[in-house]
Amino acid sequence: MSSFSNLKIKIFADGADKATMLRLYADSRIRGFTTNPTLMRKAGITDYEEFARDILASIPDRPISFEVFGDDFAEMERQARRIASWGKNVYVKIPVTNTRGESSLELIRHLTRSGVKVNVTALLTLAQVRDVAAALKGGVPAYISVFAGRIADSGRDPVPMMAAAVELVAPYRNIELIWASPRELLNIFQADSVGCHIITATSDVLKKMHVVGKDLTEYSLETVRMFYNDAVESGFVL
Repeated sequence: MSSFSNLKIKIFADGADKATMLRLYADSRIRGFTTNPTLMRKAGITDYEEFARDILASIPDRPISFEVFGDDFAEMERQARRIASWGKNVYVKIPVTNTRGESSLELIRHLTRSGVKVNVTALLTLAQVRDVAAALKGGVPAYISVFAGRIADSGRDPVPMMAAAVELVAPYRNIELIWASPRELLNIFQADSVGCHIITATSDVLKKMHVVGKDLTEYSLETVRMFYNDAVESGFVL
């Protein structure tokens, strides 16, 4: 786990801040991008399509996923087709269910077989992976995003679950599995070790990439110096 050079997994940046996205676009290790309405709201985006088209003009040659925000399936389909029309590198994020817990499988099946590249999102169970993979069978290239970080937040180890998910999607050549919502940089290496195709990560995780392989004795000394310097700068006395 000492470098990125032997990794097979593709790293996608997750976010909605244009300056950060363009900075990461300049990094050859970043192979694609994802975003969602929550990240866009956090970034202060108010015009969805204007933001998306602006980003696509600057990043025309790497996969970018934009999410529908309708809650009934007819509206999801209308939005999906509009979003897909914005560029050949666009994947449309479709949640695995709507807010009433109704399955999106039929919509997913219809979209992928009509040429819309989808990124099915918010999966947290192996049953969901199995069913979504079957729905995507025979369609255009597609992603399945399993929120491994949220699985970990629940007190469960995501590694064996993600390894099982890799096996579930293996028969489908048009599907790539995404380890979504990682909480730490170590997750990149864990995702690679079980055979995930892609991992998404926010800039808070990605900014730690320079630490990978760092000498731990040196890192320890830097940490001690940080504590000391902060105490001095704060003017602490006892």
